[in-house]
Amino acid sequence: MENIDKGIVPKAELHCHIEGAANPQLVTSQALKYDVDISKIIHNGAFVWSNFAEFLKCYDGAASLFRSHDDYALLSETYLSELALNGCIYSEVFISTDHARMVGISEEEYIEGLAAGMRQAKQKHDIESRMIATGLRHEGPESVIRAATYIANNPHPLVTGFGMGGEERMYSPRDFIEGFEIAREAGLAITSHAGELVGPESIQDTLKYLKPHRIGHGVRAIEDNKLVSELAEKEIVLECCPGSNIALGLYPTFRDHPFVALRDSGVLVTLNSDDPPHFDTSLANEYRLAEFEFGLSRNELVEITKTAINAAFVDQKTRISLLEKIENI
Repeated sequence: MENIDKGIVPKAELHCHIEGAANPQLVTSQALKYDVDISKIIHNGAFVWSNFAEFLKCYDGAASLFRSHDDYALLSETYLSELALNGCIYSEVFISTDHARMVGISEEEYIEGLAAGMRQAKQKHDIESRMIATGLRHEGPESVIRAATYIANNPHPLVTGFGMGGEERMYSPRDFIEGFEIAREAGLAITSHAGELVGPESIQDTLKYLKPHRIGHGVRAIEDNKLVSELAEKEIVLECCPGSNIALGLYPTFRDHPFVALRDSGVLVTLNSDDPPHFDTSLANEYRLAEFEFGLSRNELVEITKTAINAAFVDQKTRISLLEKIENI
């Protein structure tokens, strides 16, 4: 097995929630700025939670400390700069216009703030990035319709995709058809979380009703051989987040994780960090885990990066440029 430390492995990320990417140091700084007690969510410089429900509360508590255009510019620039310094050439982040409304700023201020940070990161580090607007599943169909309608009526060059996050055990994909159709008609590429906390039926229903280009997580597909074959045949890309899956207890160890089995079955898989500081990981760490836990060579990791670029929600000119950059590293 070739050691990836001998050279930089070019990386790309398709699945990361931008508020969940705020590291404890940045969150602590924001808490001081707004005079907010965060002792219940950060201890000794780390986020603290013990189950999925507590994780969501921790996530929301940290996210509530970003309240302005400049806060969001700082957040996106900080995260993208960290990625770039570890060999990442492309990043897509999930955004939530519902969250903007919850913290009392306009959707426009929220998106423009993130875009400003993205432009700064590109100028300083030459990292390309895009946003995927999302609705919150646990807020119901109206959340997805509202998010899709806003983006459809207010297009932004850096918002190129639409998806859905949140509590997968609530509602059915069928309930969200209207919102996803609004996004699709607006020309947005489609992804959706499925097959994380719920089994293969969640993926099957998502494919049937929402017709995504990619699936967020999707690892529970391994429980249905027919579904695995369908994903491989239709070239549906999975946005896999192994570190997140282990942290949330989906699998007891990396040896039990289906990443390799899915890949060996012909499914297109990518590596992603999800909410990295909450799960004590990073994109660079996910690539290291893929080497040391899954036994992938440097060349195999580069192929995974190419898979991500080929599945990225970008125009063809940008895609070709990114693929050329990989070849030159």
